[in-house]
Amino acid sequence: MLRDTWLIFLRDMKLCLRNPTWLIIGIMQPLLYLFLFGPLMVTVVAHTPGFPSGNAWAVLTPALIVQTALFSGSFAGVGLLTEYRVGVVDRFRGTPASRSALLFGKVLAQAVQATAQSVLIVLVTLLVFDLDAPASGMLLSLAMAAVLAITLSSGSYALAMVLKSEAAFPSLMNAVLLPLLLLSGVLLPVTAQLAPGWLYNLARINPLTHVVDAERAAFRGDLGSTGLLTGSLVLLAMAALALVWGTRTFQKENA
Repeated sequence: MLRDTWLIFLRDMKLCLRNPTWLIIGIMQPLLYLFLFGPLMVTVVAHTPGFPSGNAWAVLTPALIVQTALFSGSFAGVGLLTEYRVGVVDRFRGTPASRSALLFGKVLAQAVQATAQSVLIVLVTLLVFDLDAPASGMLLSLAMAAVLAITLSSGSYALAMVLKSEAAFPSLMNAVLLPLLLLSGVLLPVTAQLAPGWLYNLARINPLTHVVDAERAAFRGDLGSTGLLTGSLVLLAMAALALVWGTRTFQKENA
């Protein structure tokens, strides 16, 4: 299985490098947020109570890392649906490759791509803007972004195999991701001081909120905080559930 996983990983990475259009598109949105929304965030953080501690860039950058992993992983199923339509999936079914490896190789490729995009975001923020964050916290944040990409891409691939519709899949993902993204506090932190009670309570139900809080705690260097521990446990639980769902779906659909 490890050999098959490695081969699938190399195949997907080669396809990505041959046509890096989606990588470029995926990195453009967070960079636009950095340059066009970041300066506004500096002013808002300086004059508005209730924001997490740390400067504006330590609040915005980890949130953009989560956003990058979110969109990169969640729409991974679009590529699988294309392969399903042109017959690539059927060809894989005729090989002795491990069915689990077909999933693991793909999600590892998605994790590498999301991590590379996140590294670029951090470098731009360090070199161009006034980001002040410990190296250990940034490395932990990148590791969490990779796990988040694995989680979301696993679920995305499983959902794509269930739906088998290139028209329905993007619409469903957009309908699900928009409220999750807004409630996670990516653009503005959903704190008890800033949000009304009902919105704050709704945001605490959203697992991505805890992941964003953990990322921000890592950027602050607050490695012993409750928020970091809670977010890490939530992320690991989501990863386990998504991998189990994805593995079972791949084994069933490719039997």
